[in-house]
This record gives sequence, structure tokens and C-alpha cells, in this order.
Amino acid sequence: MGMMERMRGSEPARRAQIAVAGLLVIGALVVAFNLWPLPWGAAIRGLVLGMLTALLALGLALVYRANRVLNFAQADLGSVPTSLAVALVVFSHWPYPVGFVVGLVVAVALGAIVELAIVRRFRHASRLVLTVATLGITQILVVLGILLPRWWGRNAASERLPQMFPWKLDIGPFRLLANDFVALVVAPVVMVMVALFLNRTRIGVAVRASAERSDRANMLGIPVARLSTIVWALAAALSFVALFLRAGILGAPIGSAFDVSNLLFAMAALVIGRLHHLPTVALAGIGIGFVDYWVQWHAQSPLLVVPMVSALLLAVLLFQRRSVSRRDSDATSSWRGAEEVRPLSIALARLPLMRAVRWGGAALLAAALVVLPTVLRVDRLIQLTEVVIFVVIGLSLMVLTGWAGQISLGQMGFVAVGGAVSALCTSRWHVDLTLALIIGALAGAIAALLVGLPALRLQGLYLAVTTLAFGLSVSSWLLNDRFFGWIPTERLRVAPLFGRIEVDTPTRFYAYSLVVMGLVVLAVRGIRRSRAGRVIVALRENERAAQSFSIATVRAKLSAFMLSGAIAGLAGGLFVHSQHAFSLSQFGVGQSFGVFTAAIIGGLGSVTGAVIGAVYTRGTLRLPSLEWRLLSTSVGVLIILLVMPGGLGSQVTKLRDLLAKGAQRLHHERSPDPVVEVEAPAAGGAAPPNPLNGPADEGMQTV
Repeated sequence: MGMMERMRGSEPARRAQIAVAGLLVIGALVVAFNLWPLPWGAAIRGLVLGMLTALLALGLALVYRANRVLNFAQADLGSVPTSLAVALVVFSHWPYPVGFVVGLVVAVALGAIVELAIVRRFRHASRLVLTVATLGITQILVVLGILLPRWWGRNAASERLPQMFPWKLDIGPFRLLANDFVALVVAPVVMVMVALFLNRTRIGVAVRASAERSDRANMLGIPVARLSTIVWALAAALSFVALFLRAGILGAPIGSAFDVSNLLFAMAALVIGRLHHLPTVALAGIGIGFVDYWVQWHAQSPLLVVPMVSALLLAVLLFQRRSVSRRDSDATSSWRGAEEVRPLSIALARLPLMRAVRWGGAALLAAALVVLPTVLRVDRLIQLTEVVIFVVIGLSLMVLTGWAGQISLGQMGFVAVGGAVSALCTSRWHVDLTLALIIGALAGAIAALLVGLPALRLQGLYLAVTTLAFGLSVSSWLLNDRFFGWIPTERLRVAPLFGRIEVDTPTRFYAYSLVVMGLVVLAVRGIRRSRAGRVIVALRENERAAQSFSIATVRAKLSAFMLSGAIAGLAGGLFVHSQHAFSLSQFGVGQSFGVFTAAIIGGLGSVTGAVIGAVYTRGTLRLPSLEWRLLSTSVGVLIILLVMPGGLGSQVTKLRDLLAKGAQRLHHERSPDPVVEVEAPAAGGAAPPNPLNGPADEGMQTV
């Protein structure tokens, strides 16, 4: 009762806080609008585009309320029906209303099919796994959206729908056309219909009830699975309406629906609304969409919008208070995404067969690493060096996602920060490369601190959104030489290490990268064995239980994120010096999505998984087209998540365990003495009784 009374007492304070924040934002907009005025016609169009962003944000909020996941496929759920509708209207000359109705029907069907065929398969998986699955879904939908118009032998990208009827209105120097008026009417009508559906219909009330407590709704006989299908169909319909109306004003999207920046705007609105308050989400979406158009109108560049929205997002998160509600607590209770690899017990590891396998495997690996530079061409050796560097990037994701259970969708942004700072140190300050890598690692850690501090204070999926915002800000503004003169653009020359050791050839730099990777592996293993590593994993498993032992949860999660950022920054320094140049195009959000999904495919529980993920990342670049690369990552990640949630690396561990069982059986046959189980040094408590699964260790040890 006391808890309920405190929650009721805090509700007026929360509403007052939201009201004050809203008034401050409105006041800031009024002042800014007076300083940088916008023609009334352009303001109306900005309002229309803001309402389209709000439709996308509402779809995100509905899926989150139903499944407690950030649906990164939300925008692309409308890309396929929009491509079809635009092609029917523009290429086949169907009437505008007919194309809209056909696209809407296809959108509803597509949303239902995605939920039934893919999302429902992950019903009992953690939300980390389901959130990653939405990344696979979005890549499949992007490919379909690109390929569909080719049935007509043309490309629908940037095609603008014809005006629905001959109408125009000149307001000052700005002209509004019929499609502006249609969107101005349809968008608010759709919002009102969604509100009425959720509040006045039995299905809508059931959706709200199941979103609050799905387990209790199941007990009351509410068909939660069927309602989830309805929600996904509705979310796809909202995405289609937003995309189709936008195509009539600005043209059909190129490649990915609504592109990543507009998806970020919708997610920022979702975060401002605390992931579930739909009116706040809608108003925030309208405001962010309006600011987007307004800034582009004055700056004549879309590159400044993303950093402004990102700064607003971080400020909102920084001033939000931690919630004690059951909704937010439940939102993080099952974030377990990695199957950690447990080491063999000492007794089994000392068996002759296991020793032979361990030392023989190490010898073969060392021989391969030494022989490869002598047999590979120079270009292949450079690619092998990139694989080594991406193993280090995979280790940074293992620390953050595998250990701490948090998602970073802008990891290449931290790699870029470390790369730019390291390149600056060596090219202009003539700092030794090793010291420059350390400075780059510190820069990555500081960037992670600044990005993670607002998000990790709160329970939920906020870090995924803030890292996405950071990754976009890095590629559009923060490390863009159009805005900053310190970004190194000259060719990088690798000076001798400590003035003595030359690393200016591909073979020598490959060897240097191997040494750096080995040191990172040893450091990460040592940290995982320490108390700090055990605390991070304990937070992932059960944050409430960790808090009961007086663990500072925010500090521990920030430590994991800063360690991840430092490793990524170190890898960035290696990467830019292996390429002999800093190129911002190599660190985009698409590359961040790629390394994250590859880390999931390889496995977040072991170094072996990081190696497999790096090979997969660089190997897919050899595929002939973008469509094939997207399909390889999307289908690959969905299959891995369904069949092997621990990734391909977990299969290596299973093979090791089979060898250990065979070695134990062979020992019993040859020797009457039983295998005396000697416990390995415990890293996280008592060891389980199974001799093949020794004490929970660093989650990386393999034979």
C-alpha cells in the first residue's frame, strides 16, 4: 500500500514536471522562431511532416507496449507497400485513391505476416534477442522495397506521387499543393482513429490491458498472441500512411524507408514519451518533425538536424527521473542475450587428450598466423589485418552486450572517434603509434561516458536509441571536415614504433595488429575474472538482486560501456592506420548495424564468437551486390537467433564438451583411477556439479 500511495502521490508531480518541460520547449521554440522566422506556408508543411513523424512514432509506441521491444523495422514495414503503391500510381497510372487502398491492405497483411512468421517465433526469447531480430527483419524489408519496383523495370526511389487533385494555395512566397492538404487532413484523422480504437473498442482496451501485464492478461483469457498480430498490422498501416503521404510531398524514400535519421526522430519522440505515453509521443514527434524541416529551411543542409535532435534527446534523458513502476522494472528483467562459455574443470583440462587438443590447436593456430603472411597476396593480407581489427571491435560489443546486456547501434561511432583522435596524434603531433592508440582508447571511453550517462541512469532500452543518435551525429557532423578543421584528411604515415621498430609494411602492421589484439584479449579476460566483471554480469542477470548487495548499478553499467568504448576507440586507431587515411564513410550507421548483427551471429559469449563475427563481417563485403549483403546478414541473424541463440561460437564450445566427454571415457577405460574433480578458480561463485561446466568464468575460454 505504501508503494502505491507513493506512486499516486508522485503522479501529480510527474505531470507538473512534464507541463513545465513542455512550456520550456514551447518558449524556446517561440524565441527561436522570432530569431529565425519561417514563412507561414513552409511552417504548415513543417507541421505536416511533423505529423508524419508522429505517425511513425505512434507505431513504435504500440509495438513497444505490446512486446516491450524497440522495433527497428517499424519504418520499413511501410516501405514494401509504399514501393508497390507508388509503382502502381506512377508507372501503371492507377488512380491515387486506388493505389492508397491497395498499399494499405498490403501493409496490414505484411505486418500480420511478419508477426506470425517471425516475431511469434521469439515469443519466449529475451527482448534483447527479439530487438536484434527486428534488425534482421528491417534488412529483409529493405531488400524487398528495392526489388519490388524492378518488376516494372524502373526504380521508385525519389519518385513523387502526382497531385491527387488540381489545387494550390500560395501563402506568401510558398506554395502548398493538393498532397500537402491531403496529408494535413489525413494525418490527424488517423491519430484520432488510433486513440478511439485504443480507448473505445473492446480490442483496443484488451491491447492496452495486455501491454500493461501480459501474464495477467493471459490468465484472464485475453488472447495476447492474437492481439500482438493486430498491433503489428496496425503499426505497419501507420508506417505506410506516413510513407505514402510523404511520397506525395517529398518523393518516395531512397533505399531504406524514411531513412535512418527519420527513424531516429521517431525513436527520440518515443523516448521523450517514456516509451508508453502516446499523447506525449505524438506531440514530441510533431515537434521534432517540424524542427527538422525548419532547420533544413535555414541551414540548407540536413546534416545539422541530427546533432540537434541528439542533443535534445540526451538532455531529456538527463533530466528524467528514475521510475520505480512495475512497467519499467519489468522492461529490463529478462535482458539476457549471451550464452557464456564455462571453462572445463581443472581435472578434465589435465587429461592427456585434452592437453593434446589444446596445445595442438594452439600450435596450429600460431603456425597459420605465421605462415599466412608469406603465402597471401598484399591485398589479401590487408583484408586479414582488417579481420583482426574487427575482432577487437567484436570484443567491445561482447563486453557491452554479452556481459552487460545493453545494445549499441552506433559502435562504429566510437571506433571513428578513436580513429580520428589517433590519426590526429600521429599526423600532426607526431606521437608514437602505440601512445596514439592509447589516446584514441581514452577518447572512445570519454565519448561512451558522455553518451551513456543520460541513458544508463534509466531502466529500459534507452541506450540503443542514444547510441544510434551518436552514430548518426558522428557521421553527419561531429567528425565531418566540413564543420571542423581538426579532422585529419591527409595520408597517414606509420612511423617506427618507439623510433626503432618499423611497421610500415602490410606484413609488419599485420603482426603489430595481432599483438594488440592479443593484449586486448588478455586484458578483457582479466577484467572478466575480477569483481568488476562479475558485477557487470550480475546486473545483466538480475539488477534488483545486484542492488540488494549495495552495488552501484549506474556506475557498473557505465564502467562496462566505457570499457567497450575504449576497446572500440583502440580498434579505430588501428583501422585508420591500416588504411593510411581517415575516411568518414567507413564509420556509418550501416556499418554499426553490420558489426552488431555479425557479433550476434558469431556469438557474444566468447572470443571465438568475435573471430567468427569478424570473418562474417568482412566476408559479406565480397558479395556482388547490396541486396545480397543485406540478405546474408538479415537471414543469417534470424536463423542464428532461432536455432543457435548463443551464436556460431557456442557450437565450438559444444564440440569441446563432446571431446571432453570422450577424453573422460577413454581415461576410465585405460586407467582404474577415477578422474578427481579439482575445481577451477571460481569467478562468480560456486561451480555447478557438471564437470563439463566448470565455474562461471570469463565466458570466453575455449580449448
